[in-house]
This record gives sequence, C-alpha cells and structure tokens, in this order.
Amino acid sequence: MKILAVGDIVGESGVRKLKEILPKIKREENIDFVITNGENSAGGMGITEKNFKDIIEAGTNVITMGNHTWGKKDIFKFIDDPQILRPANYPKGVVGKGLGIYECNGKKIAVMNFMGRVDINILTENPFIMAREMVENIRGKVDIIVIDFHAEATAEKIAMARFLDGKATIIFGTHTHVQTGDEQILPNGTAYITDLGMTGPKNSVIGMDIQASIKRFETALPEKYKLAEGECILNAVAFEIDDTSNRVISIKRLNYK
Repeated sequence: MKILAVGDIVGESGVRKLKEILPKIKREENIDFVITNGENSAGGMGITEKNFKDIIEAGTNVITMGNHTWGKKDIFKFIDDPQILRPANYPKGVVGKGLGIYECNGKKIAVMNFMGRVDINILTENPFIMAREMVENIRGKVDIIVIDFHAEATAEKIAMARFLDGKATIIFGTHTHVQTGDEQILPNGTAYITDLGMTGPKNSVIGMDIQASIKRFETALPEKYKLAEGECILNAVAFEIDDTSNRVISIKRLNYK
C-alpha cells in the first residue's frame, strides 16, 4: 500500500499543477490512496466547489483543510461530503467532520485533520487530547490511521508525533508551505514529517506575491496579500506501508517543477 500526501494547494494555479502532475505521480510511484490539503486552493484562502471537484477529479481521495476552512462561503454547499475533512478540534455542533474512514485495497484507512493552537490561536479545543481520544476510539477498527496536523509551530507538530507514536500510522504537518527534510519513522513505528510543503507558485513567499509580502514585513503596515504568478511546484510525500504489519517501511519526498 502506498499513500501520497500532497502539500497545501495554493491558488487556482496550484490546482492546475495538481491536475497536470498527480496522474503521473500515481503511475510512476504506484500510489493507491491520495490525501491533499486544499485549504488555500481558492485564491490562497479557502476552497470553492469548483476547486473541490477539480482536486478530486485529479485523483485525490480525501481533501483536508486548516485555518482557512471557512474562507469561502461556497464550502457550506459541500462540507458534509465524505471526501472533505475540516479540523476535528472545532467545537461540537460545527458543520463538517474531522475524521473519515475509507476503504482501499481491502484496508480501512482513517484520515484525521487537526489544527494547532500555537501562533494560530483560532480554536480552544485541545488537539492533543482530542487526537488521543479519537485514535483510541478507532484503534482495532481500522488498519491505517493518518493525521494531517495543520499547525504553525514546528515544536507543536513534533510533540504531536511523539505523543501519538505507535498509535497513528502516519502524521504529517501542513500549513507552513515549506517542505522539511526531517522525514523519519519514530521509535514506536509512526511515520512523520514536519511539513509536506506546498503546491503553488515557485517564485513567491509561500505562494504569495513577493513584493506584497516584503512590504508587510518592511513597513509593519497592513498590505493585502495576492497570489504570485508564474511557474508552479508540487511538493508531496509518499509513504509505503507493509501490507502485513500495516507499518510504514519507507518515506519518499517528491518535488516537481
């Protein structure tokens, strides 16, 4: 079994890059199941119904979200679709869900989406406590557990991986849009990488226009972000899982221009 996790899609050009490259990756890497973070796919903030359909039609099995989940009102049309997950640590009663269970090649794959609290400060629900409870509730009922932890702080992501080492199959970070080089299999068997990277404009500041981004830091004044233009990259990570033990046996970072 091979699971591919694709870094945050940034803008419509990122969606186009996914549509162009994902079928090729699936063929060349023998990918069985694809998870794509889509929270920045609509103009860099949120997701529309068209983005959702395009990402799924490109070959994605499930879309995860993050701090820009509600960036476009369009999402309320399809938030209950089983192929999209929003962070699970929103308060009870919020539409959508943070856990999905999918069948692939005779395996049951649970995918969870959580959002960090360090330097994002949107959610009060503790992702550590909630993740532990949700993982415990489904252990023994599924074969593979994958977690997208959408968080700013590297320390928070690493702590989550150590906290759930041996309980989750795969934990990967999203949100910071820069692929890290710390892919590893932790002592108790959980596969981990701090950030998948992004799928979006190459010549940019995490997908955004360079000059607009610099101005925000240079002047400390509000400056509207706008998407960068030009050539796009695609960052992703492929996890190979042993079909007998359901443990990850290899991790491969992928980068396409």
